[in-house]
Amino acid sequence: MKISIISPSPQSLGEISRVLDGGDPSRFITRHEGGLSKLRTLAEQERPDVIIVEGLCHDASELAPIEFVTTSYPQMIIIMLCSQQTPDFLINAMRVGVREVLPSPASKDALEAAVKRAESKLGLRGAQRNARILAFMSCKGGSGATFMAANLGYQLGEEGKRVLLIDLNLQFGEALLTVHDRKATSNIAEVARNLSRLDASFLAASTVPVTANFAILAAPDDPAQSLEVKPEHLEAILNLAVNQYDFVILDVDKNLDDLAIKALDRAHTIYLVMQTLLPFIRNASRMMGVFRSLGYQQDKVELLVNRFAKNGEIGLGDIRATLGINKMRIVPNGYKEVVKGINQGLPLAMVSKSSLVYKAIAELAESLLPRSNDVHDSLFDRLRK
Repeated sequence: MKISIISPSPQSLGEISRVLDGGDPSRFITRHEGGLSKLRTLAEQERPDVIIVEGLCHDASELAPIEFVTTSYPQMIIIMLCSQQTPDFLINAMRVGVREVLPSPASKDALEAAVKRAESKLGLRGAQRNARILAFMSCKGGSGATFMAANLGYQLGEEGKRVLLIDLNLQFGEALLTVHDRKATSNIAEVARNLSRLDASFLAASTVPVTANFAILAAPDDPAQSLEVKPEHLEAILNLAVNQYDFVILDVDKNLDDLAIKALDRAHTIYLVMQTLLPFIRNASRMMGVFRSLGYQQDKVELLVNRFAKNGEIGLGDIRATLGINKMRIVPNGYKEVVKGINQGLPLAMVSKSSLVYKAIAELAESLLPRSNDVHDSLFDRLRK
């Protein structure tokens, strides 16, 4: 966790830093001599998780820079240390988004406790799962990216992994409907509006649990709400989610806006989903060019060729040569079973485990699981029995 300290006193800066450092290698601390006038620049340039500000705290006009930061960067937590404070000032401080106000000088125990609460709020304490982030993106509408993302999430959950799927098709997202018949009571836009409340409990309460291990943070029902979700909101959600789940799956809109690029930047693997039709290949080629311009390494991108037919006019060799991509996985055509699952709001595993599509998804899930020399029968081997 990155902590920035602002104080007019060099002595206070040193004391606070020594208390919080305490040999904890997970904390990176920066010190800045001065007052609240430094707050905005510090937030913009360093983007810390927590800012500790020491001052007199007697004039409500001092709070304007804090309100700017908490509004612009709602994921940042601000703790104030006040040598003087009145009830009115405390109320105004909380209104502009200050998380805690401690007396100055603060005791070692009080300061450490406040920072630990901030770590918990940000999801930086506890399980520390360090989830793997997987992004699914369509080359063209109808490629099946949402179906693949949702069913992979279900399959990983069945293997005992905690999985969160975030639907980033914000205007017309349908990831939840693909595997569940329950309406979402909250969504990612609601989380963005209440980012100051974001912690592990609030995130879990905002999702729809498909199974005990698999949950979906739905897209908003109202397309107009899509404008409320910004890249910094997604950043805050991911910073929390990676410490609560084993896998975070992002169903990314095919339009490459700032939010989509943030999602792709954070992903460990991008699954580009296409079919063996010329329009898909053309768009896949364009997207690969964009990925190169964004500096993504080739091994970050894996092609999923959906509804693949061996006797089709366009073969895998043609696709590989056109796109210049080595990592490729095929998903056979299984239209009947897939449509039945979607129409019933059920994962494909609950519709037909004999489906070749299900087996391809199960094989993909297995490839993502940690390998153990003690496990002789793989998931895919068990499916054949």
